[in-house]
Amino acid sequence: MKVYLTAIIKAKPGQADVLKNVLQEMVIDSRKEQACLQYDLHQSLEDKNIFIFNEIWANQAGLDLHNNQPYLKAFQTESKAIIDEVIIYKSNKIS
Repeated sequence: MKVYLTAIIKAKPGQADVLKNVLQEMVIDSRKEQACLQYDLHQSLEDKNIFIFNEIWANQAGLDLHNNQPYLKAFQTESKAIIDEVIIYKSNKIS
């Protein structure tokens, strides 16, 4: 079953451009993964510190593999200084 994921990431003040560059690199790496069906990055029009990922994964196993990739683990550790908040929603598509 496909897994739909929305991640909202808020940069610390003054860190939006740095975070944007880091997130764009993550898009490149994530799209190479076999289970990745969609991995789109958006930036809020109202608040440039807010970034939104819309992701679709082939299945939970593929998402689990993604979450254990070295580049993602490095991002989680190294980005603490530039990220204020992260909210993740997993959902089912209903229409």
